[in-house]
Amino acid sequence: MDGDAIDQPLADELVSVCRTAVGDELRSITYFTDDDDVEQLYLRSDLDQTADLVGFAEHERLGFHSQSAYRNTQLGEYGATIRMFENGYLSRVIRGDHGVWVTTDDMSMDRFEELTSALELVLEDHEVKAIEE
Repeated sequence: MDGDAIDQPLADELVSVCRTAVGDELRSITYFTDDDDVEQLYLRSDLDQTADLVGFAEHERLGFHSQSAYRNTQLGEYGATIRMFENGYLSRVIRGDHGVWVTTDDMSMDRFEELTSALELVLEDHEVKAIEE
């Protein structure tokens, strides 16, 4: 969590698309990889910085492996995972070897879909750029 997990242009783009899709309901944004990297990119000012990011990351990393369980099903390709909690929602999007989880206040399913689509594009674009370099 020292700022080295993600390059700044990608971090800025992720924050921008989340702010655009979610608006004031945005609580936090955290980037993570299949390895040990985890970095909080945004935390709304009215929230405490007490979340166990490493613990959350360990749980969310299970998604790198569990999404393969859904391949070739009638559900289609994996899009995102959305979890409901008493005080908000956690949405996780994974593409390649990296992902983002975003926490929000209550919002419509359309906005979750918009958020997921935006994050997918950014993460996939970053994967293509990394391969080309």
